[in-house]
Amino acid sequence: MLKAALGPLVDQEASSFLDMMAPDCVMEFPYAPPGGVTRVEGREALAAYLSGFDNILTIERMTEPTVHRTDNPEVVILEFGCIGQGVKTGRPYNQRYISVITVRGGKIIRYVDYWNPLIALEAIGGLDALTAALGTGGRS
Repeated sequence: MLKAALGPLVDQEASSFLDMMAPDCVMEFPYAPPGGVTRVEGREALAAYLSGFDNILTIERMTEPTVHRTDNPEVVILEFGCIGQGVKTGRPYNQRYISVITVRGGKIIRYVDYWNPLIALEAIGGLDALTAALGTGGRS
């Protein structure tokens, strides 16, 4: 979904989300719950942070994104949804996202992920489950 939405801005040969990220990328979560990770710096730190994701959520599908171009050709805003469920709880995970993505040289250098933490916490069983699975991610 992300490669299609970003088109020629991002390396179309990338085989995963992490492959689309620059080595010195920054991913931010402005609406992270209290005590949650708000910023992860670098592709290696992001890989470590995301490594526990499969233990807490199963993603069944992503919705078709709405793509908003900006005055800055390196910045794209996406609106999309995600349908899934909590692995341990079986509770639904029906999330809406707005992502502000900055791309340079075919790689994502900054990804700001706006999402509702209450939906995530309900699906996975609370903040302790989130922290246990994803850790601190080199948060700042």
